[in-house]
Amino acid sequence: MKTIAVYPGTFDPITLGHVDIVSRASPLFDTVILAVAASTSKNTVFSIDERVELSKGVLKHISNVEVQKFGGLMVDFAREKKASVVLRGLRAVSDFEYEFQLAGMNRKLMPEVDTIFMPTSERYTYISSSLVREIAVYGGDVSDFVDPKVCEALKSRFEKSTEKKS
Repeated sequence: MKTIAVYPGTFDPITLGHVDIVSRASPLFDTVILAVAASTSKNTVFSIDERVELSKGVLKHISNVEVQKFGGLMVDFAREKKASVVLRGLRAVSDFEYEFQLAGMNRKLMPEVDTIFMPTSERYTYISSSLVREIAVYGGDVSDFVDPKVCEALKSRFEKSTEKKS
């Protein structure tokens, strides 16, 4: 039986911290599905299709990783994909309380799936998508936090929005 892990999130944008989690998780599972959430309460910079394409480009070197979009409840997506694991990354202790609550709810909704928490490597603990977006909005250099493809996409996106405001 194949062990399938789902790593859900908005990935707006996918950061080197996300890539770190996927890279380290991929040897542990037969398949890791980076599940890009379509419906979100967050105001995303990139559309769902753009986030999927950026993630595919960044992760293409890892053979057992798939990038797929989903809408609705993550547990329904995990069930559909026959996943037995939900993978969640932790940057700091402050992430744990929310993630623990989410894992409990997911366990109630889908008892056959376990949540595995993976701390990001120390060098990425301060990186978050929201901070990367904020830096990029103001024209800051985000090249230390994201893949070059993502860096270019952010530059392009915010140069266009700056031009529209002028």
